[in-house]
Amino acid sequence: MKVLNSESIKLCYQIPGNDFTIAGEASSNVKKTLTQLGVRPDIIKKTSIAMYEAELNAVIHANGGIAEVEIDSNKITIKIKDKGPGIPDIELAMQEGYSTASDIIREMGFGAGMGLPNIKRYSDKLDINTQ
Repeated sequence: MKVLNSESIKLCYQIPGNDFTIAGEASSNVKKTLTQLGVRPDIIKKTSIAMYEAELNAVIHANGGIAEVEIDSNKITIKIKDKGPGIPDIELAMQEGYSTASDIIREMGFGAGMGLPNIKRYSDKLDINTQ
């Protein structure tokens, strides 16, 4: 990964809850930044998918939050800090197809239960801290 100097790049984005008009903008901006830095396309793809899924989970389930991204020459770290009530059963939530999304969210084309499984699939490491 090419980073212009030895310092890391830090990005921060507000994620609005339940606002689907701008949902995905943070992950799109990170994708553009990684492209400008000359990051390999496969890493950009993995990062973009994982971040998009995490961002949408914050929009749908957690009344929004903050996305913090740190890019350095060895890794990309994404932290999503949301305002949600927590995940009661992480093991269940990690199962493909499991969803607590409302019918309205599903009618909009979201909430298929692939968010957390896709984040895990496209991340080298996934830590979930819930209360």
